[in-house]
Amino acid sequence: MNAYRTGKMSPSDYLSQIENKFSTHEPSVLAFLPEKNRFERLHKQSEAQTEKYPEAKTRPALFGMLVGVKDIFHVDDFPTGAGSRLPHEEFQGTQAESVTRLTNAGALIFGKTVTTEFAYFTPGPTRNPHNPKHTPGGSSSGSAAAVGAEMLPLALGTQTIGSLIRPASFCGVVGFKPSYDRISRAGVIPLSYSLDHIGFFTPDVATARQVASVLIKDWESKTVERKPILGIPEGPYLQSASDEAQTCFSANCQSLADAGYDLRHVSVMANFEEIRAHHDVILSAEAASVHKIWFDKYENLYSNIFSELIRRGQAITESQLKEAFSARNSFLAEITQSMHENKIDVWGSPSALGAAPKGLESTGDPVMNLPWTQIGFPALNLPAGKNSEGLPLGYQVTAKRSEDEALLEWAQEIEKVVSPA
Repeated sequence: MNAYRTGKMSPSDYLSQIENKFSTHEPSVLAFLPEKNRFERLHKQSEAQTEKYPEAKTRPALFGMLVGVKDIFHVDDFPTGAGSRLPHEEFQGTQAESVTRLTNAGALIFGKTVTTEFAYFTPGPTRNPHNPKHTPGGSSSGSAAAVGAEMLPLALGTQTIGSLIRPASFCGVVGFKPSYDRISRAGVIPLSYSLDHIGFFTPDVATARQVASVLIKDWESKTVERKPILGIPEGPYLQSASDEAQTCFSANCQSLADAGYDLRHVSVMANFEEIRAHHDVILSAEAASVHKIWFDKYENLYSNIFSELIRRGQAITESQLKEAFSARNSFLAEITQSMHENKIDVWGSPSALGAAPKGLESTGDPVMNLPWTQIGFPALNLPAGKNSEGLPLGYQVTAKRSEDEALLEWAQEIEKVVSPA
């Protein structure tokens, strides 16, 4: 990628490398929606881009970076299907602002990536790049798998419960979910207006920082010279993780302590089951609202899983929804106060209950990501080792809302401790 950007490699040679990786991995991973003449298109676009910017020093920040786009984002000249059986014509719209920001910075759209149906739980065909018998996670399945298989350095995704951090963990890549609304949601089919986050996958934190500076319009580069104080959220939330995940997490924490980090164990989320229940109320009610017209027209084309979500949402009363939002505000206040009292900069936790489950019928449980999504805190998955079967495990770091810049800077140092060489 850098060789192409600096002019040491021709567009043709660069894309030939990518095409070889694609032809090697895509048949078993199935991360992308089919596209005829994909590489013919990319060769033309990269040649035109090189003619426009012949001098390396004048090239934009993401010049030539290939990006996969989850198929709930509108992209000019690409249909949007949202992983569903509904007519694609129902979903067309103006190109997503996030996509436009990337292309304006020089990125090239490699293609659309597979998503679960409407970014919920019904899986598509994508498989885990580390073992095709295991799920890649979801709902940003194809995006995580494409980066995990090293076919691309960047792919866009979304998270409403755990659809960035969980698949990033399962596929062994960096996944970044910024603070709520720091990356525009314009041009993306919603699942829940109050919970949806736009984010992305990269091979490492350095690339994530570069991309975040393009996607976040009010980005402010920061230098934080001290190590962050890490909070360990003791209680039913942390206890939800499997023995496998907790063993890996404990080892990561010990490595961080050995590296000079201050780890503070704090009891939080005693009402974790209530937090989960309130999340479901908000998601269900808003999903039912989003899909009202489509569901009335095409109910028979929806999966059973998504149909159940809509019906659950239709039954939620206004007072129940108001109560769920009030509880979310109380939860946010609790976590913020706990961070202040204990001088915590970043929470550390397992990124998922464990490694990617075997089978493709489920994308796994997003419960380890749910609390941070609910209150809009920025979160990042760092690859943090593998289990006995060679499947990745992740370390999740989470900061206060709007502290994305500091989180990414801190994460670049934490990465050196917890991520395998």
